[in-house]
Parts: sequence; structure tokens; C-alpha cells
Amino acid sequence: MSLVMGMDQHRAQISAEWLDTITGEISRARVAPADRAGVRAFLAQFNGEPLEVALEATTGWRFVVEELEQVGAEVHLAEPAEAAALKGKKKRAKTDWADARHLRELLLIGKLPESWIPPVHILDLRARVRTRHLLSHQRTEWQQRIHAVLYHHGVRQQRNLLTLERGEWLAGLKLPAAAREQLTIALSVIDALDLKLVPFDVDLRAYAKKQPGCRALIDQIFGVGGLTSVTILAELGDPRRFDNSRDVVRYAGMDITVHQSDAHRAPGHLSRQGPPALRWALYEAAQRARFPASPDRPYYEQLAARIGGNRACLALARKLLKRSYHISQRTRRPGTRARHLTPVVTRQAKDHPMNRGQLPARSLPTPRGGRPRKNERPHTICRNTPSNIMPPTRNQPGPSAEVSQGVRGHTPTHQRAHGPPNRPQ
Repeated sequence: MSLVMGMDQHRAQISAEWLDTITGEISRARVAPADRAGVRAFLAQFNGEPLEVALEATTGWRFVVEELEQVGAEVHLAEPAEAAALKGKKKRAKTDWADARHLRELLLIGKLPESWIPPVHILDLRARVRTRHLLSHQRTEWQQRIHAVLYHHGVRQQRNLLTLERGEWLAGLKLPAAAREQLTIALSVIDALDLKLVPFDVDLRAYAKKQPGCRALIDQIFGVGGLTSVTILAELGDPRRFDNSRDVVRYAGMDITVHQSDAHRAPGHLSRQGPPALRWALYEAAQRARFPASPDRPYYEQLAARIGGNRACLALARKLLKRSYHISQRTRRPGTRARHLTPVVTRQAKDHPMNRGQLPARSLPTPRGGRPRKNERPHTICRNTPSNIMPPTRNQPGPSAEVSQGVRGHTPTHQRAHGPPNRPQ
């Protein structure tokens, strides 16, 4: 690589700082407005240049990554929390230039905490399942508001308030005008949400029937249905980006936190540092997997007798997540019949810069003693990651925009004049 760049992205502007590893010159630029046209005009000067760019996985990263790939840049998406933690606890000046420089230096020394860049169709599928999860969550919130209003006025608790019989019962209640207005608004919002949720559910269930990966999860895991299988597939993405099933549990935010100092150990809780839609899908599947007809019923009963039903259901959800990960791993091996993440990709789509989903070429570490961990085998992850559906190719036209750019050059220090260290292939 010749140019190493760090970008700090905001809605109003983008601050960029890059280093020429050959001459040691450091340059800066500010892109305003920070839209697709402005980014495209700024990146035109780097077209065909060997360029590596690091930016944080914050809101708006998608169109920046797309424009960077159009000019042939190698993009590294940084995990914001871990990248900020590498600054240390010492108080320092906080500026956009300092953030861009921090990302550039982490990329240069090979310590950038990277996030996976999904292919376009996985991003679109995630957007759909997350929108559906948000609509369902809002529907539940409005239903809870109805229960709160009724209890606030002394009405006995009733279940299934959205049925036809309960609707007639609600209409016959004697309530103050303000409470009646609250109920009317809540019911109208729920009806509007249902108009959007029903087509969503129909489309996602039809997608699950046609998608081999979803069918594999439905056929092999008791409790996983159409909506939950699509959500698991969209949120997990390519399973090869995880070293083992424990990493998948941490990614989903279903791991138990630990806070220990000397002899004191605080009780742990769910970290919840992951996609909420994925945790919802796993918990819903676990609710079904604890039924008497499920093969996981003895496991649930054993845990429920010891730690309670809710915690046993969470443990069952973690087990289903690990099982989903291993099913995805098995179906990717050459020679198997079901390869739900390996499509037939044409030459044109394969060479298109929008066909992302690439993972760094590396080998999984082997523990001490030279023996792999239980249920784990060291393997090599190839760089090109085929996706589960043929990603569409599309261009992003847009008008040109002016970029206010200022260049600052100086004689670099001894450390900056050196190129990045050799990375293992």
C-alpha cells in the first residue's frame, strides 16, 4: 500500500487524514457536505491509487464504503467502542482530526479492531428484519399502554385485548374522556402497524421457504420458523468470520458479564451488546424448543429445576445459537449437498466492487500444546467470501460537489517514515 487514510465521519462533514508511506507526507481534507456526491468528488483524486482507508462503523458508513470501493480502495471498518478504548484513559484533546489520525495510526500498525462488511444483499435483508422487529416492538409498546391506562382507572386486568370480543368489551367501558382518547389513539396506531406488519411477515416467510439456508435451520432445529430463520441468517451473515461458537454468543450479546476483583465477584447478567433482533429470534425459538415434543425438553427441564424457567430458556437460546452456527459451518464445507451460503456467481458480479463480504486471509490460532480446542479444528479462511444470494449490481449516480481541501505537509518523524509492518498472509 502507498496511502493510508483515516476518516472521521459526521452528518455535516467528514475529516480525512492520509499518509504517503513512500514520501512520509501527511495530508488533510475536509469533505462538506458529507453526502454521496461530496465523497465521490473527494475520492476522484485517488482513483487507481493504492489506498487503504479506516473508518468507524457508525451511521452512514455504507455509502462511504461503496464510494471507496468504486475507486479501488481497500476499506477497513473499525468497531467504534474498541477503537476508542485503544486511546487509553488519559485525558487528551478530542477533535475530528485527532480521531482520523487515531484510526490511521491503528491501521498502519495493524491494531485496528475491524468489523465485518456484509455484502449488499445481507445489508438489505438486515434492514428488512430490523424494520420488522421495530414495528413489532412498537406494537407491543402501544398494547402495554392500553393495559396501563386501564389499570390506572381501576379496570381489572384482561388478556388478548386486541381480539374482536375484547374490542367490544373495551368499547363498553365507562372511562373519562382523556382515557377514552388514549385508548382510541393506541388502537388506531396498532391497526396502522398491523397494516405494515402483515405484508412484512408474508414476504419474509416466502423468502424463508425459497432460501436454502433458512430451510436448513427450519429442518434441523426444533422451534425455528420462517421469521426466526430469516432473522438468524441475516444477523449472523457469513459464519466464517467467527473463530468458534463462543464468539457467536458474544456477538449476539447473550454472554454473561463478569466483574471480579480479588475475592469479590459480582453476579453476572446478559451483556446485550449485539443485535436485538437476533436475541428476539433466539428467545422466540427457545420458547418453542421447550415444548414437550421438542428433543431439547429434557435439557430445559433439568435447567429449569435448578435455575428457573426464564434463565433456562436463555440457556436454551444460547444452545440454539451455537447449533445454528455449526449448521451454517457444515453446510459450507465442499462436498456437502446443502451449501446455503455459496451461490452461483457470474463473472461480472464476482468482479463488481459491490460484491463485498471479504474476510482477511488468516489461520485460526492453535492453543498451547499444539492440539486444537474441543469441537474446534484449525482451518484457513479464504479471502473471497461468496454470499448466500446473488448480490445485485447497481450504480450510484449523483451530482458533483465541491470539496474544500487543505493540504498540510511536513517532514515526518522516524516512525512515520516507515511503512506498515508485514502482515501475516
